[in-house]
Amino acid sequence: MSVHTSRGHRVLWWSLLAFGVLLAIAAGTALWAFQELEGNIRTDHAATRELEAHAAERPAAGVGPARNILVIGEDWGSGTGNARSDTVLLLHLSGDGERVDALNVPRDIVVDIPGCRTPDGETSEPQHAQFNWAFQFGGAACTIRTFEQLTDIRVDHHVVVGFEGFADIVDAAGGVEVELAEPEHDPNVGHDLGAGRHRLDGEQALAYVRARVFVGDGSDLNRLLRQQDFLGRLYEKVTSQGTLTNPARLYPLLAAVTSSITTDPGLDSLEALAGLVADLRAVPDGGVTFHTVPTVPHPERPDRLTLDRPIADRVFADLRADRPLPERV
Repeated sequence: MSVHTSRGHRVLWWSLLAFGVLLAIAAGTALWAFQELEGNIRTDHAATRELEAHAAERPAAGVGPARNILVIGEDWGSGTGNARSDTVLLLHLSGDGERVDALNVPRDIVVDIPGCRTPDGETSEPQHAQFNWAFQFGGAACTIRTFEQLTDIRVDHHVVVGFEGFADIVDAAGGVEVELAEPEHDPNVGHDLGAGRHRLDGEQALAYVRARVFVGDGSDLNRLLRQQDFLGRLYEKVTSQGTLTNPARLYPLLAAVTSSITTDPGLDSLEALAGLVADLRAVPDGGVTFHTVPTVPHPERPDRLTLDRPIADRVFADLRADRPLPERV
């Protein structure tokens, strides 16, 4: 699945917002505010140590100056009492600066998850399980190692976005409007809206983007499309109200954003994030494409997915070689 056009740009811009890179626009913000916002960003030293401990098993670095950034949406609402990765998105920045390929990884792909260091210092058993369990077992490092073993693509940087922080971001933006053709109700996530137009606050928005089982066809891919649409609406809401040029409106939004993210040491400063946004904004129109890892229904596990080989292997090979992805994959 591949999409160009404005939706790809909206997804990319939302990723920038999640990184906190809109701080680069707030040049007039007082120094104390700048320092306070930078202090909100958490650094994932634990993941760095774990990845260094498993350096020998990781893929080789990519071709030339191309970069791969893994964005992980952390969800505490799974009902397990533990965090899982609700959304995982790879941003591949081409070495020539002409392209950004955004690759969504469905959470329900059944994969081999390696033994990972758990929060209590133990090591989990290797498992054949759905992809989003990796984050529960060993945080960002386990998700990265699982992704790298699945794709043979080296991850250069990562950002974890907390879903509870997402609700704060929506509230700081003043809510987001959606329109439903029919009522929606998903008791698993507290989603309950009638048909018609609604302005969602942060709590309602969180339920809306997490709704799945009782909405549409109940698939994870359908949920991804809902999230993409909502995040595009959030971007349009923020930019249409002049928030980016009004420090009084921008600061609460940026405080919510920076408080919701955790990054590796290479991205944990406003300077590093500002450099990233400069590179991303320099990508020409039409250079942003949005894709989903090719999958098919799992032959033995209902409601689960497996890679659609060899199509998926070709996608991964193109990314490793920094080649443009096919129009449709």
